[in-house]
Amino acid sequence: MAKVTKDMGILDIVQQHPEAVQVFQKYGMGCLGCAAARFENLEAGARVHGFDPDQMCDDINALIGEE
Repeated sequence: MAKVTKDMGILDIVQQHPEAVQVFQKYGMGCLGCAAARFENLEAGARVHGFDPDQMCDDINALIGEE
């Protein structure tokens, strides 16, 4: 499957890679049930919560085997 990038929508990532929920939980982002998750990409969501979107992408890609 394709590598996750920070411009991908949060819900798109979770739909394509359900295991990515672990990374969002690791960062304390409970936004998966939030209405904004339908519209925000990973970069916007990470920045709103004060996290580095590049690091989150790296963590998700490591988890799904797309390093």
